[in-house]
Amino acid sequence: MTDYLSTLAGKRVALIGGAGFIGHNLALRLRELKADVHVIDSLQVNNLGAFSNTVGDPNKTLYLHLINERIRLLNENRVPLHVVDCRDYHLLTRTLSDIRPGVVVQLAAIAHANRSNKDPFSTFDHSFRTLENALDFSRGEGLNVSRFIYFSSSMAYGNFDGDAVQEDRRCEPVGIYGALKYGGERLVMAYNQVFNLPYTIVRPSALYGQRCVSRRVGQAFIENALRGQPLTINGDGTDGLDFTYIGDLVQGLLLCIAHPAAHNQIFNLTYGSARTLNQMVDIMRAEFPGVEVRHNPRDALMPERGTLSVEKARKLIGYEPAYPLEKGFVEYIKWYKTLAKKHPDLFKVA
Repeated sequence: MTDYLSTLAGKRVALIGGAGFIGHNLALRLRELKADVHVIDSLQVNNLGAFSNTVGDPNKTLYLHLINERIRLLNENRVPLHVVDCRDYHLLTRTLSDIRPGVVVQLAAIAHANRSNKDPFSTFDHSFRTLENALDFSRGEGLNVSRFIYFSSSMAYGNFDGDAVQEDRRCEPVGIYGALKYGGERLVMAYNQVFNLPYTIVRPSALYGQRCVSRRVGQAFIENALRGQPLTINGDGTDGLDFTYIGDLVQGLLLCIAHPAAHNQIFNLTYGSARTLNQMVDIMRAEFPGVEVRHNPRDALMPERGTLSVEKARKLIGYEPAYPLEKGFVEYIKWYKTLAKKHPDLFKVA
């Protein structure tokens, strides 16, 4: 069997929006595999700039610590960080022209559905505009961009129905976030049709893992428990999500970069088995005995979701997720407990 990941050594990869949760974890793994990886990021969206300028955010100190840890790790592993506002077409183009990447990974976006619905302008500005700028550079003649990887979302499907959702299912997104992600997919495919730009589209779901600052549900549960606060669930807890540990997603992304069978394909990159919020709460109760749980009304704009089939990625590129919720989430909790023991001040309640 061909070791496709070994082909990443020396490959020049540009991660647009690469200082975020997913991007920095991907960059660190690419460096381990001796790739020539560059991170391009404004550090403004859900990053240093955003949290430095907030007032009254109880998570500000904690999240700035986590973001600074990302930057420290990138620096220690000699990953160049280009601080660039990717909405600026000319500045982004000059930066990418200097890097001359063989692979471009588009991660820049407003990475939260609720925030997207509350602020559609910023969502379009930081998601669609940066995508168009990156695509327009990548289609240039003589640049040798062999793969453009677009980070979409399982939200592109809209409401799930029936068994595990496959990539060829009709997409009917709900809300601003899902609509823009699906619109981005269509734009990427149009650049392939018109300019023959090779692509891979990735649809993840319910991500969790170290140094995330998006306050996703599992992260909120752990942080609240460490502060002695109740866990809050929107709905009755029976909603199912295909929770995906960052290590599994990164494995899939590496294969999308390296494997020739990822050419012009769309992949679900999840664990491949939905779990309910109540099952996540059961793990929390085992790790934090006596934790209180409260329920709020369900968000009407949040689609009914569930399992995403990963059989296509398994068959074509050898994707093998290894972190069920009982393994990945427990590892995440242990990491947070270690952080809280080392830096108790980060978890003080104001």
